[in-house]
Amino acid sequence: MATPPAQGKMLTVLSIDGGGIRGLIPGTILASLEAMLQELDGPDVRLADYFDIIAGTSTGGLISTMLAAPNDQGRPLIAASDINNFYLKHGPKIFPEFSRLAYWALVAIGKPPKNPVYDGVYLRDLTKKLLQDKTLKDVTLTNLVIPTFDIKLLHAVVFSSNDAKSQVLNNAKLADVCNGTSAAPIYFPAYYFETKDDEGNTQTFDLIDGGVAAGNPTLVAINSFYGEKLKQKSRTPEIETVDGRKMLVLSLGTGASPFAEKYNADMVSTWSIVDWVFQSTTYYTPLFDSVAGGTSDMVDFSIAARFQSVQAIENYLRIQENGLTGNAAKSDIATEENMKNLIDIGEKLLKKPMSRINWETGRYEEVEGDVTNEEALATFAKRLSDERKLRLAS
Repeated sequence: MATPPAQGKMLTVLSIDGGGIRGLIPGTILASLEAMLQELDGPDVRLADYFDIIAGTSTGGLISTMLAAPNDQGRPLIAASDINNFYLKHGPKIFPEFSRLAYWALVAIGKPPKNPVYDGVYLRDLTKKLLQDKTLKDVTLTNLVIPTFDIKLLHAVVFSSNDAKSQVLNNAKLADVCNGTSAAPIYFPAYYFETKDDEGNTQTFDLIDGGVAAGNPTLVAINSFYGEKLKQKSRTPEIETVDGRKMLVLSLGTGASPFAEKYNADMVSTWSIVDWVFQSTTYYTPLFDSVAGGTSDMVDFSIAARFQSVQAIENYLRIQENGLTGNAAKSDIATEENMKNLIDIGEKLLKKPMSRINWETGRYEEVEGDVTNEEALATFAKRLSDERKLRLAS
């Protein structure tokens, strides 16, 4: 669907950040949201019934694809309540503990391996088994948007099911798109694949993690809709501007470390490239901390400003845990203990007061009114339900 139905005035967007095994946090939030919608509209509804766009980067791209890809009956492949079970079952095999411990032990003694931490074979086989030969254009219930980054061309590549329906060479297999957006540098090998049209023309992709370009894909998701309208300019008299009054946007993070002065100018001034990639004392990667955290916050800042400028901030809901510490803050600790802890973090996050980014300090602050994330999500669910009812009534 290039535009929302006329009777439903709002463009509805779901966006899910990247973050590896921390996908358990938005998985918990999504299960709660879908349960709320089912209470309103019946047990058979799914998230893809409510969102015009579902976007995700890296692990968020995998979640988004599972929520949007069709099964044999044309309904979403999995329910939101199945997401966490997927991670609990497959996480330890995607991120095997032995590989992680062996890799960083060698780095710590100054003998870094020449290969990524994980070979990625299990994840690639899993996605191909799960998604089979389904392609982007097979996604018909919603528009699936997945950012990636082409390391050969050094620019972002955004896959969209809407775009795939009109551009044959962009109609990639869903499994290839998922493996491309999940190919995080250091952790997994880059991912190569080709697409081909009926005339034998080919297009090649050399992809790494979409988080390099858009760890928080919310802005990409919104822009994909208006970009589609611009392509239709010859058929559309007016191109609407991005207007927060006409959108309902839910953006889910996978968690971040608390605001802390872990590094300073004197410290980093003496670092080599190895220090930037890996700190043996903390087992963190400062380079990726900086890039991922900075770009995600800038996206949140930009979108919040757009909505606030038209007095429609209530149409934008960002749920993010900003207090992750220890193993919970890392993207590849798939032990049973840590995975259960991440689910617990997601459940507690629902009970926490709703917060928004402070434009001046960059910190997240509680919203006045003593509203929890769960209450805000319930309000959002009711608005999604009302929007869907308007569309069905037509």
